[in-house]
Amino acid sequence: MATETIKVMIEGGRATAAPPLGPQLGPLGLNIGQVVGDINKKTASFQGMQVPVTLRVDKSTKKYEITVGTPPASALVKKEANIEKGSANPLADKVADILIEQVIKIAKMKEDTLSGKTLKDRVKEIVGTCNSMGILVEGKPAFETIKDINAGMYDEEIRLEKTELTAEELQKLEEEKQRLAEQIVARREEFVKKAKEIIAAMAGKARGEIKAKLNLEKIPSEIIDELLPVEGAAVPGAVPGTGPAPAAGAAPAAQPAAPKKEEKKK
Repeated sequence: MATETIKVMIEGGRATAAPPLGPQLGPLGLNIGQVVGDINKKTASFQGMQVPVTLRVDKSTKKYEITVGTPPASALVKKEANIEKGSANPLADKVADILIEQVIKIAKMKEDTLSGKTLKDRVKEIVGTCNSMGILVEGKPAFETIKDINAGMYDEEIRLEKTELTAEELQKLEEEKQRLAEQIVARREEFVKKAKEIIAAMAGKARGEIKAKLNLEKIPSEIIDELLPVEGAAVPGAVPGTGPAPAAGAAPAAQPAAPKKEEKKK
């Protein structure tokens, strides 16, 4: 049996007879419209995302088999949460909230690549991914939701394979995402204020000593690096050649005298 294998990247539900797919199908004598339609049906749940599609064609019978790959679970979680990236500090900063129906949807989409034997096991795997991304599930830290799943709290939703949300539920999730974003901003401002106070109070001390104090006060490392740059490192907003910014509270460095202009030779 002579077979032809075609591998392409397709936007979910948006395959067309145009390149890259059409020109590869043409020489095989297939009904291109039918193939495109079948691919779109299989990839409809990945709308807005690029997914790998493999088409295996029996050249003698013109029969074909479509296999659809899936993006990483983290990419699917971000799509459901409507965010561009996960939290930089997932233990402290939560960036979004999703519901169990959305987790079930992702678990079903990834069932061929997850290790769980049952849908319930696969749902817990996806919740674990949410935990590492700083995403709440059902309004709770994801590790707590796993406990609820183990206790059977969502057995009915999983049994029915519920994946749909109402417009009202989606709106509430967007409002919750905005609230979480505001919390992150407020918490950062508090950390920055506290860090500046510590740096000012310890002006003149060694950087390592100041950094140890900031770490003791649980100031996030990115804020420490921003406010207490390593000697010689580039400082955001600094003019090249002027050196690192002085620590908060330190007196400004004296400026070197301007060089005398050379007299023009006569």
